[in-house]
Amino acid sequence: MTRHAAKVAMPELRFARVAATIGDPTRARMLSVLLSGESLPAGEIAQAVGIAPPTASGHLARLIDEGLVTVSPRGRHRYFRLADAEVAQALEALALVAERTGPATIWSREAYRPLKYARTCYRHLAGELGVRLLEAMVERKHLASASNGFEVTRAGRSWLDSLALEKPLAKLTPARCAYPCLDWSERRDHLAGPLATALLDHFLARQWLARTKESRALKVTPLGGRLLLPLLE
Repeated sequence: MTRHAAKVAMPELRFARVAATIGDPTRARMLSVLLSGESLPAGEIAQAVGIAPPTASGHLARLIDEGLVTVSPRGRHRYFRLADAEVAQALEALALVAERTGPATIWSREAYRPLKYARTCYRHLAGELGVRLLEAMVERKHLASASNGFEVTRAGRSWLDSLALEKPLAKLTPARCAYPCLDWSERRDHLAGPLATALLDHFLARQWLARTKESRALKVTPLGGRLLLPLLE
């Protein structure tokens, strides 16, 4: 093998190793659980995917080694989460590719409807409500196109101030503050980035949305029906 060929092959080997790590069915399910954006202990992840804790530990070690998952110690426990938003975007894109050849009726099935309507994609709102959030903010000129995604306009800052976000907008850095993320089920963009995270945190803290135990699906609460949904019309 020539020196040039060796240099070309190395990135391909790295890509193949990461792809193989994601491609294992058990690890794929674990990554899907972590797409909620939450930090979870190994036991909870194991229970969610239906495997024994020792088995989960081995898979999590592989995911950490490949840079897909990070771990943080908290007292006597260790909590795992996706490494970053880039990993989440890659997983969402793979889900999009995987489903494009599936039956057209998949999103009308009972098990899929809650995910289609509203779910977490890493740490932001996805599904129909996520797409509607981005479209509403653009239509109302709260966001304007920028070279790195979107920038918040003066009208957008006023709107965000009226929401009284738990994470003030002033603390969000302008670079990659908000950008589009292609939605798995809607095949249109929803909002991603630190601003999207701040908005989802706000919706959850105000109990306009609630997490579900069964999946990444989010439920609109009665309070959210009165206060959140009108913001997206």
